[in-house]
Amino acid sequence: MSETPQVPVARQRVLYELPGAAEVVVRRDLEFPAADGEALPFDLYLPPQAARRDAGGPPWPVVVLGEGYPEAGFVRVVGCAFREMGPIVSWARLIAASGMAVVAGSNRSPAEDACALLRFVRAEGARFGLDARRVGIWAASGNGPVGLSLAIEGGAAIRCAALLYPFLLDLDGTEVADAAATFRFANACAGRSLDDLPAATALLVARAGREETPGLNASLDRFVAGALERNLPLTLIHHAQGPHAFDLVDDSEKTRTAVGQTLAFLGAHLLDREAEGTA
Repeated sequence: MSETPQVPVARQRVLYELPGAAEVVVRRDLEFPAADGEALPFDLYLPPQAARRDAGGPPWPVVVLGEGYPEAGFVRVVGCAFREMGPIVSWARLIAASGMAVVAGSNRSPAEDACALLRFVRAEGARFGLDARRVGIWAASGNGPVGLSLAIEGGAAIRCAALLYPFLLDLDGTEVADAAATFRFANACAGRSLDDLPAATALLVARAGREETPGLNASLDRFVAGALERNLPLTLIHHAQGPHAFDLVDDSEKTRTAVGQTLAFLGAHLLDREAEGTA
């Protein structure tokens, strides 16, 4: 693990509590083959029931967390790796406490290694008790383009993607490309269009009404409008009073409602209730 984080955001937690989050089973520093063939670490979160489940029990649905920033630079700026950040750890615990496994990886090249991690989960996930037929994506903010690219890469095999106050892709504008150049995240959907999105993958977009990041809501609103025009399966959460990263900084009932809706969305698309009931 890295040294104590130096940037305050690295120590923040999601402003939402869920029974069982502290009992989630965490397996750290597992390895997957990165895009260059060399190993990279990832952390695996399993529901609390995993500690009591027999080895032959049904596999867990899994949510892959999208990481959009080159990790070496991220560690230098933030003071810890993406998978060590308080927001990532707390979201992973909340999702796992809701009955789904979570995979949080690392990278040398964000877009390429995220795709490598997704391929590994789908090909080798059974070794870790994961169900390759029930895969979802979660990403936020500048990690959004990588998260959306994973939904495109996975095609119909990806059941859902939850995207919080995200940059996604440019439609009749350059806001995402401009932000990627400024904030140094991977513009993984450059050159893509809404026509590349798999029609069967359910999308959730959480919008911050008091967003101050230049260009974010302008690009996001065009994405939402275009998705609705194409009748894609889109769920929109509009937190009218929420700022960027409202799940971390806005301690309000509306924030808790938005977080709860996000967890419910993932569960609705990934949990097979009959199978989970036999766990």
